[in-house]
Amino acid sequence: MRMINPVVFEFLKALEKNNNREWFQDNKKFYEEANHAVKDYVAEMIKAVSLFDDDIKGLEPKQCMFRIYRDVRFSKDKSPYKNNFGGYLVKNGRRSGNSGYYLHLQDGESFIAGGIHMPPSSELKKIRKEVYYNIDEFKSILNHKDVKKYFGDISGDMLKRPPKDFPADFPDIDLLKYKSFTFAEAVTNEQCLSEDFFEVLMSRFKALTPFIKFINRGLSM
Repeated sequence: MRMINPVVFEFLKALEKNNNREWFQDNKKFYEEANHAVKDYVAEMIKAVSLFDDDIKGLEPKQCMFRIYRDVRFSKDKSPYKNNFGGYLVKNGRRSGNSGYYLHLQDGESFIAGGIHMPPSSELKKIRKEVYYNIDEFKSILNHKDVKKYFGDISGDMLKRPPKDFPADFPDIDLLKYKSFTFAEAVTNEQCLSEDFFEVLMSRFKALTPFIKFINRGLSM
């Protein structure tokens, strides 16, 4: 049975109340236990997703997880630690710039997602071109019954005006205005800790596979 260890949320709740270096150092074993639990879960995610997406085969958990330490140099929030864990399963690892599958674990704010968040302008233009030249294929992916059932519509900020280098009279111009190409579904702590959550997670990831592969095809151009 592949379940998220309750220690993950126990640690995150405690960290949110004690986000300082002294507490973290005094509770390093607590963190390591929670981090190891997430690492084990991500390893199971990799195995399962690899069965329906070859691009995920061979990944290691360390290629898919994020450091808990925050970069506070340019932030008003000087909290030294993130109050979440994340697993991002993506072709060639999370630093590759590709689109992938994401699980965000945070007390009261967890979610399942997939796609690519705020890519650089050069990469965003590649994605928009792929959408523009393959609009019927893209719309069929967006309108698949499972995508609609689990996620609804693409989430994220949009441009107010048509993007540069694309015709303003394009019938589906709104689909080119997105700054991110992602889908997301919020999940509760209770859902994450339930016995059937892994099955739920995989059903969402399978639904997103065509979307993720479409984006990665555009990025490879």
